[in-house]
Amino acid sequence: MYWCSCKPPILAHTLASAGLPCRSIIQRAQFCRVNEEKNDGTLRNTIYRRVTVSGRRMSPTRRLLYRVAAPILLALIRSWWRSCRIVAVAGQEHLDAVLARWPSFLPCYWHQHQLFGARFLLTLQNQGRLRTGFLISPSVDGELGAMMVRRLGGYVIRGSSSHTGALALKDYFQALIREKVSPIITPDGPRGPAFVFKPGAILLSQMSGRPMLPIAYAASRAKLVHWDRFVLPMPFSRIAIGIGPPREVPRDTDAQAMQVLQIEMAQALKASFEAAAAALAGAR
Repeated sequence: MYWCSCKPPILAHTLASAGLPCRSIIQRAQFCRVNEEKNDGTLRNTIYRRVTVSGRRMSPTRRLLYRVAAPILLALIRSWWRSCRIVAVAGQEHLDAVLARWPSFLPCYWHQHQLFGARFLLTLQNQGRLRTGFLISPSVDGELGAMMVRRLGGYVIRGSSSHTGALALKDYFQALIREKVSPIITPDGPRGPAFVFKPGAILLSQMSGRPMLPIAYAASRAKLVHWDRFVLPMPFSRIAIGIGPPREVPRDTDAQAMQVLQIEMAQALKASFEAAAAALAGAR
């Protein structure tokens, strides 16, 4: 077990500069033991026990059902991944530069790009190049997602940007600094609005000194579904990955500069997608 390493004055300054309340957050950061490292190397937030915000409990029957469902769903996802081929990576030099300089970073992609954004990063993890982290809801239903991520070799951080945003931010910080985990951030998730870069990733970069890295992908054939126009590549599609330049956030960044960064990072994600689409068009 370990204790929160985020110094309260730094966290207070960072949140205050972004116009966010910080008193209760700092109190928890000072006195609350946050994370517990499990035997399988994943992270579990100890404030999320068996009872969730809604009051639902993880019953033995539900846990058994999830354990049966997880490998079935993973088999479907892996089959989907295998049927599609990544034919190009635009901006590989940006990724190489980040991995050469920092032990962890903040991969950022839109909520719509989760399917092959996650696959690309997990492939890098399998190559020993990084440790990929995923924020999973602390709800009972989130346990199914956590089981799947662990089976894929990812590192689980239990939290919710909607309900436990400040605590999730703190857990992200610890994963970055203490565990050298690169936690994935979908800046318009989990509920939108689509393609609006929320400030969480920028705050984390400011607090940790780790850079954000914009990532996107393009598919030769895909369906767009749900509120975020989630990209579902058709089986046997060709995929291209786009990676933009890393972006660091100075410690003294104020609220006005942060708003500018939100716009610039949204533009960087758009540029990464355009680079992926161009690479796909030029690949065979």
